[in-house]
Amino acid sequence: MSETIREISMPVGVVLRRSPSVSKWAQWSWKVIAVLPGAAPANWRVMREEGGVTEYHAATLPMTLHRKETEAYKVALAMEPPSVYVIMRPAEADEDPHEYSIFLVTASPFEAQDYLDSGEEIVEQVPAPAGLVAWIRDFTDEHHVEEVFKKRRRDRIDTELSEDGRGDARVRQTADVFRAPGALKPKGTIH
Repeated sequence: MSETIREISMPVGVVLRRSPSVSKWAQWSWKVIAVLPGAAPANWRVMREEGGVTEYHAATLPMTLHRKETEAYKVALAMEPPSVYVIMRPAEADEDPHEYSIFLVTASPFEAQDYLDSGEEIVEQVPAPAGLVAWIRDFTDEHHVEEVFKKRRRDRIDTELSEDGRGDARVRQTADVFRAPGALKPKGTIH
């Protein structure tokens, strides 16, 4: 990889497991159980069926790494185990006969958090296979640049310029601003 490369992509397959739900509110329970680096295109291909549980190769999407997001990838690689994230959306009835459509596969926990915050998508953390971990680590090692901590400098305030009792300079007032409000009423007036 050269320094001019800003991003790279790899097709990643997503494996979903559908099992009978224990809740009376949903018929099925769905869970992302694996990702397949370098997978061929797929559209809900059944991989295994056993005892009412079905595993699908639901989709293959490109996982893209950007050189400006290497800090996020370092966080994902430091997790135990190193992880990637699959973002799913509820499927439209006419769009897909299944309950969910796979929207994104990312190695950035920061991007995954953004989708979690919206509350509209489902985000699943999935352990990354060794080959995918190596690919992310190689990219991160090549492109990561530590940012130097820059301490913010404050403006110097001249503490010798004290105007005790004057108050806000924008308010015209000749007397002490800390006087009691009742002292402003002229004597002899009834309110």
